[in-house]
Amino acid sequence: MIVDRLRAADRVTVHELVEVTAASDMTVRRDLDFLAAQGVLKRVHGGAVSAMPSGLEPPYSLRVQAALAAKQAIAQAAAAHIRDGETIVLDSGTTALETAKLLHDRALTVMPLSLHIAHELSDAPRIRLLVPGGEARKGELSLVGPLTIASLRALRFDTAVLSPCAFSLDAGLTAFDLGDAEVKQEAMNVAARTIVLADGAKWDRAALAYVCPADRPDLLITDKSAPEDQRTMLAQRGVLVEVAP
Repeated sequence: MIVDRLRAADRVTVHELVEVTAASDMTVRRDLDFLAAQGVLKRVHGGAVSAMPSGLEPPYSLRVQAALAAKQAIAQAAAAHIRDGETIVLDSGTTALETAKLLHDRALTVMPLSLHIAHELSDAPRIRLLVPGGEARKGELSLVGPLTIASLRALRFDTAVLSPCAFSLDAGLTAFDLGDAEVKQEAMNVAARTIVLADGAKWDRAALAYVCPADRPDLLITDKSAPEDQRTMLAQRGVLVEVAP
C-alpha cells in the first residue's frame, strides 16, 4: 500500500499511512525503514518520498512480497489451465514463481527463464527440467542474452506463461529491462499459446521495454482489482480474460 501511494504521489506522511492502513505508528515507521533499505524510498521528516524513477525496476526482494495473495490466486488459476504432459516455458516474474510452486508435483517438461524458478523446481520428482543458457541478471536472476534466445529458438513449447512488469491496453505488455523484453518475445514465438499473469497493480501502467500488444496473449489471468472496464475492452479484442477468485 505504501508503494502504491508513492506511485500516485511523490510524498507520503506517517500520519496519512496510519490513517489509511489502521496500523500503528511504529509499524508504519518500521515498514518505511524497510523500504528505504531496499532503495524504494527516502525517509524525510514525518514521512518519505519516492526514490524510484519511472524507468527503474523495483527490487526483486520487494516485488516477491507485493500483492502476494493476488499472485497466489492467479497462479492457482494458471496451474489449472496446464495439463500433465505439456511442455512449458515459464517466465521470470514473481507470479510465475508462485505458479512454479504449484507445478512442483506435476508431470511436465519445463524451461524456466529464472534461476529462482529453476531452484524451485530442481527437486520436483516428475518434472523434466530444461535449463537455458544465458546471463543471470543480478538480484533478479532472470536469464537474458543471446544464449537464452538461442535456447528458446531450439525448442517448441505447448505453453508460454508470462508475468510482465506492466500492462495496459495502449502500451501492451512491457518490461523494465530490454533483455528481459526480448526473452519474453521469443518465449511467445516458440509456444503454441501464451498465458499472461497480471495482478491489478500492473494494469494501466507501462515500463520502458515493449513486449507485445495487449491483445497478443491467448489468455490473461488477473484478480478483481484490475479495472473492470479495461477487462471488458480486452475481452472484446479477443483475449480470454479470467479473474482469479
